[in-house]
Amino acid sequence: MPEEAFLVLSTFPDAATARRIALEVVEKKCAACVNLLPAVESIYRWQGQIEEAKETLALFKTSANKLELLQTTLRELHPYEVPEIIAFRIADGLPQYLEWVAENCR
Repeated sequence: MPEEAFLVLSTFPDAATARRIALEVVEKKCAACVNLLPAVESIYRWQGQIEEAKETLALFKTSANKLELLQTTLRELHPYEVPEIIAFRIADGLPQYLEWVAENCR
């Protein structure tokens, strides 16, 4: 049975920032893979005001043993004061893919 895996979501102010951080976390083996989805429109409340922003959404695939390191690294590298870092436990998936995630986070 493959090691437990997680899908972590985070938004970034632009594709260049998301790409730079994605490359760094994959290089450090904090994540096996990062998908970047540009042109996400976000509407949110920040410091009492309704804000709108064009952002890039990043989907990080990581193993349970690297989740905390990924979160710490994202907090250190992220340009936002309070970055979105949301982790979902992957309940099921292709075992070979989940093993690949685990191998590439070792």
